[in-house]
Parts: sequence; structure tokens; C-alpha cells
Amino acid sequence: MIAHSVLSMRKRLQGFKWLSDMPAMLAWAVLAGILGALATLAFHQGMRFVQQVVTGQHGGIVAVTESLPWYMRLLFPTLGGLCAGILLWLAGRLPSGSNSDYMEAVAIGDGRLSIRQGLLRSLSSLMTVASGGSIGREGAMVHLASLSASAIGRFTLFGEARLRLLVACGAAAGVAAAYGTPIAGAVFVAEIVLGTMTMSSFGPLLMAAVSAHLTMRVLGGYHAPYEMTNVQAVAGWDILPFLVLGVLIGLAAPAFLKLLNLFRTLFKRTGLGLPLRLALGGLLLGLLLIVTPRVAGNGFSVVSSMLHSDWAWYSVLLILALKVLATGLTVGSGAVGGVFTPAIFVGAAFGTLFGQLSVLILPGLDLPLYLFTLVGMGAFLGAATSAPFMAILMLFEMTLSYQLVLPLIVACVMAYFVSRGVAEVAMYEVTLVRERDALLRHKLRHTTLAELVRPADTVVSTTTQMRDALQMFLDYPVRYLYVVDEEQIYQGVIAQPDLTRMLLDDNAAQERVVGDILRMDFVKTLYPNMSLDEAQEHFVSFAGERLPVLNGDGSGRLIGVVYKSAVLEKYSAIKRSLDASGEVMLDARR
Repeated sequence: MIAHSVLSMRKRLQGFKWLSDMPAMLAWAVLAGILGALATLAFHQGMRFVQQVVTGQHGGIVAVTESLPWYMRLLFPTLGGLCAGILLWLAGRLPSGSNSDYMEAVAIGDGRLSIRQGLLRSLSSLMTVASGGSIGREGAMVHLASLSASAIGRFTLFGEARLRLLVACGAAAGVAAAYGTPIAGAVFVAEIVLGTMTMSSFGPLLMAAVSAHLTMRVLGGYHAPYEMTNVQAVAGWDILPFLVLGVLIGLAAPAFLKLLNLFRTLFKRTGLGLPLRLALGGLLLGLLLIVTPRVAGNGFSVVSSMLHSDWAWYSVLLILALKVLATGLTVGSGAVGGVFTPAIFVGAAFGTLFGQLSVLILPGLDLPLYLFTLVGMGAFLGAATSAPFMAILMLFEMTLSYQLVLPLIVACVMAYFVSRGVAEVAMYEVTLVRERDALLRHKLRHTTLAELVRPADTVVSTTTQMRDALQMFLDYPVRYLYVVDEEQIYQGVIAQPDLTRMLLDDNAAQERVVGDILRMDFVKTLYPNMSLDEAQEHFVSFAGERLPVLNGDGSGRLIGVVYKSAVLEKYSAIKRSLDASGEVMLDARR
């Protein structure tokens, strides 16, 4: 009875066309934003519950870890990793025709997210984060927000394009709720996931992010993560150190991502199943937490400490090395979560070290150290995510300081271009896939057919008799013969069905010439300077295997043929060459 009522309601909702039109899309985006904020708050409460049950207390990850005895610092992440692995293993065994990742669902999928898999993966991330895993909690929060948006769209029977946009709105809401950055949340999804910032898509993203932000404010869940007051403005030649910082971070960010991929590879080589692999990662992390509990969690408290207190350079260097190791152990073991916040931590430490070195080398440099810490955070994030504009906006919103924008722009832009120049690596593989697709389209547009042209054996003249054309059809298994005049100018084709029909109807037809049944403009023609992209479009609407190629000088002279298989082989060769550089990395990330 209930199932029948739900089905009837869905059919009635489907009848209202306005539900999926763009004006109404803004209203749906607001709803997705509100649900995204609620999902974020629910994840926070889930973390508090796990901490309370296991340790009897709750609060910041670092504070809770520091209060635990040494054996609990070891056992908690180990058991957390084991539980997280079991949940992931169960999620992988569930049959599903939907996507398991919100980025794939939006960028290359149909917007449908598996609810059961999504919930299990989010619970797995919850176990990892609550037990001290060095990974960002934003990944699960964004996924939960996207999952709620996908559920709405599927219930109201949205079309594929609108469903993808609604899921993207959920993702923007998740980022905005997790970091308190509505503008950056919308830009994050537009720049990284959608790859476009047209107003038809960016408008709903903004509405979702703003509604999530307002919901967090109303429910008391908002705070500026790194609010800074009275930030010193940077002017004149003082901007040069930040330019150098951007260049160095552009070299460091790809190295950090490659190191994480190396940890993934090493853990996979153990041959352990997913639960044991995550338990091993938790065990090794626990050994590290016994010595240095400050590397637990996403590192928010440590970054705040760097901003507001003086750290010795060797302390910064040590915590940086240990944090990278802790993140590598957590991410490499296969834990589900974000690398977004750890990247901010690494950027903060890197910027702090650079600032200390700059002051040492240039004693007259009148710049506070926290400026280098903040700019390092943004530049490293922009280089790691391949989204510098998002990183600039995010640091601005997290600090609420406009004075930071100028050095941020310089460092983020430099870091981005240097990182893209030295290595094809990014935090989110969807950006690499999009870049390779764009490069593939570029190569297809600029690769011509000239090298694929082959001699045309099945050519007859307009004066060739029907019996000779018939013999050629018997000798060659083709559907068409190409017809030229005395000067080899292309005239059209003669089709085998036409010739057969004529011979059956008229026995004397064998004495007639090919020109009598010539078909003009029946088969599309190609040219040597035509791109592979254009040629593919011609073959899509043509059932045959080959097409004639005419001289490109306008004379219309037939110079050969191009086979469909040759075009496909060339396309595959170009694609393989583009995939070769990123193939190993993508395999390691899966």
C-alpha cells in the first residue's frame, strides 16, 4: 500500500514540468543546501558519539588523542581502521548500478548515487576520522550532502542533466558547510567537478552554498576557521617573496601527491584485504601517535597554533615530516576521506618555514610570519587541486581578510602553473581526465587525414559498361564503386543494389554505361586536410567502411579512400599516448 502511494506520488510529481525548469532549479538548490548543512552537522555529531563511546570524551581530535594513554593511542586508530575497512568491504560487495563517487556522478555519470554504498562509505570515513586518521572529514561531508541531493532528484524524477546539476549543488553545499566558505564552495564544484562557470550552472551552485552557510549560522555550526584581524597589507617589492614561495610550492605540491600515490602502491603490494590493510594503516599511525599525537586528525589546531604563536624552525620541519607520514599511512591504506585539509596543513608548514628563512636571509623584511603561513596554505591548496581561483577565495573566506588577497593571487597563480608544468598529477583525477579529454579533442582537430589516405582500387569511369562494373563487384566485396570522368574528376558512386536491380529488370542493361545509374552526392567525400574529428562525424552517419578522398585544391580529383578502421586506429593511438603518462597514477589512486 505504501509502495503504491509512493509510486503514485512520483507519477504526479513527474507531471509538473515546472519542477525541473531552471527557475524552479534555484528552489531545489536551496533545499539541497539545507540538507547538505544538516548532513554536515550529523557527521559532526557522529564523530562526537564515536569518541564518547570509545574514549569517554569528545572534542578536537588532537586534544582527545593527547589525553589518551599510550595503549589507547595505538588501539583506537587500529580498531577504527579495521571497522572502516569492513564497512568499505561491505560497500564494495553491494550490487549497484549507480555511481559511488559524487565527482564521477556529476562529471561523467548520470547523477545517480548509490545510497547504500554512500552511507557505508561515509560511515567508514567517520570511523577513520573519529579514531585519529590523518585525513580530512570534508570528503564524507560533501559526499553525504551530494547523496541527499541525488535522493531528492531521483524521487522527483529529474532528467539526467538536472540531476547532475542538483548533485553538484549538494557538493557545493557540503564544502560551504564544512569550511564556512559559500563562494569558494560553489567555485570548487564549478572549477573542479563541472569544469564550467556558466551562470546556468553557477547560479544554482551559489544558491545551494549560501543556503547551507545560512543554515549553519542559524544552527550555531558556523565559525571562520582561521579568522584573522588587522592583517598587514603587502605592497611594493614586498610581493616578491610570495612569488618565490609560489614557485617553490609549485614544485612541492606534485611531490606531495606523488608521495601519497607511493603509499597507496606500497599498501596494495602487501596483498592484504581491505579491512586488514586499513587496520595496518591504523596500527602504524597509532605507533606514530604514541610519540606525536599532534599529527592526528585534519591538523586544524596545529595550523591555528602556527598562526598565533612562534614555532622554532626545527619544530615546524619535524611536524611537517610527521604529518606527511601520517597522511600517507592513512590515505595509502585505502581510507575514505579528503586530502583537502591535509594539503592546507602542509602548505601552512611550508609557508611558515619559507617565512622564517626569508626573515633570516632578509633581516630588513618587514612582513609578519603569519602572512607566509596563510599564503602557503592557499598556494599549496591551489596547486594540489589545480583550482587556484577556488583556493584564493577559500583562504579569503576562511580568514575574512581582504588584505591577504594580493599575495595570495601571486603565489597561487605561480604555484598552479609551475605544478602543471613539472608533473601531470592532481588531487582529483577528474581534473586530469578532463584535461586529457581536452587535449585529445585538440589533437583530433589538428590531426589530418593525409597520412590515412589509401589508393582506391574500385574506380570506374562514366563510360565503363555495366558488365565490367558487375565484374568489379564480383572481384571486390564492396557496396559502392567510385565513378570518375576522363580527367579523374570524381562524379559520384554506383551502388551494387542499383546495378543488380537494373540487370534483373533489363537483360540488355549490360551494354549500358555506368553514367546511366550514377548517384551524385550519395556518399560524402573527405579531403586530405580534414581533421580526424570531422572525419569521425562523416563516418557516424555512414554505414560503409570507407569514404572517397578528393584533392584539396578544389579540382574534385579522386586521390584515394580512407577506411573507418584506420580512423579509429589513429584515434586509439592518440588516446593511448595521452593516457600513458597518467595511467599508472590513476590505477594507483583507485
